[in-house]
Amino acid sequence: MNGLATRLEERRVGGRKLLVPYVMGGIPDRASFPRVMEAASEHADALEIGLPYSDPLMDGPVIADAGERAMASGTGPLDALELAAQAQIGAPKIAMTYYNPIHRIGEVEFCERAAAAGFAGLIVPDIPVEESESLRKAAADHALAWIPLVAPTSSARRVADIVATATGFVYAVSTLGVTGARESLSERAARVVAACRQATDSPVVVGIGVSNAAHAVEATRSADGVVIGSALVDLVIRSGPDAARDFLAGVRSALDDAS
Repeated sequence: MNGLATRLEERRVGGRKLLVPYVMGGIPDRASFPRVMEAASEHADALEIGLPYSDPLMDGPVIADAGERAMASGTGPLDALELAAQAQIGAPKIAMTYYNPIHRIGEVEFCERAAAAGFAGLIVPDIPVEESESLRKAAADHALAWIPLVAPTSSARRVADIVATATGFVYAVSTLGVTGARESLSERAARVVAACRQATDSPVVVGIGVSNAAHAVEATRSADGVVIGSALVDLVIRSGPDAARDFLAGVRSALDDAS
């Protein structure tokens, strides 16, 4: 079991619901991004860091625009890895990226650089399970946990194939469509979690559309934890690291009270 999986499993066994904030590398700017990481990780069980990319198929306007803003200021995928290495945080770091940047640098070299920057896990939403074997091997060779995504439309057989690759946690996508804050949590979320539970003992974490403490509590009635992305990225851009810390403190408190 890798370091990320060990940490999350220990916390899950202890009854803690997992909180995985998402931040975009280089946002709101290069100089303050390490402080954003430190603030976001204070109440986190792991920290997901998006690597800026020009064609983010899974991302809605908030995260896509944040990526464009980061790239315009000179922060590309590898720059984001280097920036992430500057922050001193206790939460494990997870890189979220698309396959094109990995392909361009090479799977082994990318994983080597991510590991050197202190990352503990990897999420690549646009690579099908059937084509991921070599990247999963490179990740494992560099102690990077593999975190696959399960969509609401996945058949039972496909869910089983996907979750069998997980070495960190399973990312249960709560709804169809791209990332973004929503007024309510999709009713699909519990069904996706249930499908994953039938096929794996790995932690199941819900993401996409989890926008506030109430959503987080609702999602974790069935799931082991949540990813909060667009709402947090928007808050970082509008109000900075301290606001992000306060927001996540409220989510953490609500999860603890509901456990």
